[in-house]
Amino acid sequence: MAVMLAAMVLMFAIRAPHGARSLKVKVARSAKDRREAALLSIAWIGYFAPLVWVASSVLSFADYPLRLAPLLTGVACLALGLWFFHRSHADLGTNWSVTLEIRESHRLVTNGVYRSIRHPMYAALLLYGIGQALVVPNWVIGPSYLIVMATLLASRVHAEERLMLETFGSEYEAYVARTKRLVPGLW
Repeated sequence: MAVMLAAMVLMFAIRAPHGARSLKVKVARSAKDRREAALLSIAWIGYFAPLVWVASSVLSFADYPLRLAPLLTGVACLALGLWFFHRSHADLGTNWSVTLEIRESHRLVTNGVYRSIRHPMYAALLLYGIGQALVVPNWVIGPSYLIVMATLLASRVHAEERLMLETFGSEYEAYVARTKRLVPGLW
């Protein structure tokens, strides 16, 4: 469980300075609605779910023995996910927002990890979710973040791409034509 707690702390440490910085940049346009607010709330619940498993035995009925191969694979997924998470925040700079928003002076970011895929942060969160599923030996909590992030992605990516298209027009169309959503060269 130490691996998962360390990953949670690192994720928070990566995001915190970007969140603080983004609050200082005025929002020019927001697509946040009730559905978006609900998705973000569910994402936070998914993020903190491992703490429930650590602090309580209420879900111990779903525990299973942890094996070395899944643990090591999970650690690798967590590490890669956290690296992508860091890079996507760093590459976005002041353009980053926790929700669907366009900031003042927002520009379309197509460099760094955004050169190959349009949604590296979502890919990072999915990798993190896979990592959690492999390192937390519990059938409920292990896959919980992956399920939450897959739901968020399925519910949000089209709205985000529509917002980008409305904001950046042909520049975004050209970017879509040369990149994939989550997996370089595949999808």
